[in-house]
Amino acid sequence: MRTTYLSSLDKVPGISPEERADLAPVTDLFAFRSNDYYLSLIDWEDTKDPIRRLIIPSREELEVWGDADPSSEHRYTRAPGLQHKYRETALLLVSDICGGLCRYCFRKRLFIDDAREVNKDVSGGLLHIRDHPEITNVLLTGGDPLCLDTGRLADIVRRLREIEHVGIIRIGTKMPAYDPYRIIDDPALLEMIREFSAGEKKIYIMAQFNHPRELTDVACQAIRLLQEAGAVVMNQTPLIRGINDDPEVLAALFDKLSFIGANPYYVFQCRPTTGNRTFAVPVEESYRIFEQARSKCSGLAKRARFVISHATGKIEVVGRTGELTFFKYNQAASPEDLGRFMVYKSNPEAYWFDDYTDLVDEGRVWGPDEPVRDVPELSVSPDTGCTLG
Repeated sequence: MRTTYLSSLDKVPGISPEERADLAPVTDLFAFRSNDYYLSLIDWEDTKDPIRRLIIPSREELEVWGDADPSSEHRYTRAPGLQHKYRETALLLVSDICGGLCRYCFRKRLFIDDAREVNKDVSGGLLHIRDHPEITNVLLTGGDPLCLDTGRLADIVRRLREIEHVGIIRIGTKMPAYDPYRIIDDPALLEMIREFSAGEKKIYIMAQFNHPRELTDVACQAIRLLQEAGAVVMNQTPLIRGINDDPEVLAALFDKLSFIGANPYYVFQCRPTTGNRTFAVPVEESYRIFEQARSKCSGLAKRARFVISHATGKIEVVGRTGELTFFKYNQAASPEDLGRFMVYKSNPEAYWFDDYTDLVDEGRVWGPDEPVRDVPELSVSPDTGCTLG
């Protein structure tokens, strides 16, 4: 099936001329992109339809709130198009196009300004990876790597496979949800995965299904084909107001993902990105929804972790009492923070880790006399803001 892509609300049949005019200030600021397949999932009679909310602009996006780069990704840029934040993992930003533009996107800056963070020439990034044998995982992201031509994507994967210490290649993509026909109708893509995902060197598809209604029959077929080709499929989703902030909905998503073997991995706190206020849920409410959803699932469906993807690392929310909230670094940019456990006084109004200011106690895995893992030193260029090594 050939999918037709749209970048203007003028061609969306479910939106009236009056609504398009009302949304013009939003689309002037934040780009719109979708396709006929994904738009067909919307119940246009329901003004609160979660699929509609996920892809169709809303006036609430104009509320002043947040930052263009809430996780300070620029601090970890080590080569054009490459981020190296965690010791074992590097990110290659290989695409500045997505199958659809999520309204809550934390990298919407790529679609506002020219995407200088994305680099079509991956040579510098590959050189950095080759020179750092501690990097065992490489995440291809953007944008969406599956929006690249298959030949281009295969070339990047092949060049990564020539680097001996890279064991895992991850492809971060929402195309199984946005356009499963991209996978179903491209045997060359599946053949590429068969070739480069084998033995002890796997390709992981990091899918993003946010709502159970995205798991259509054709989406599940696309996941099955990827799995049969040898890919390991995981799922990540932010917790988003009006989309999956209901424990029943989130539990249904976890369940169906587990049924098709797309393992729930991370649930992210919505990042405080420019325009995202309408999608944000306070941290402690998010944690309650997450735990209530997990309580309704089998063990295989409840493997996700709820984390804040903070500038300093992935900070897992691990518990709450009436007055305290407990955090742990699940991953950290600084080796001294790895495993660090923190107890803060609760703040029901907190939307981000920085909103917690009253530290009660903390503990670190690394004692003062224990060696920590070596990581490359990071320094910030005063001219570009990029980190240099």
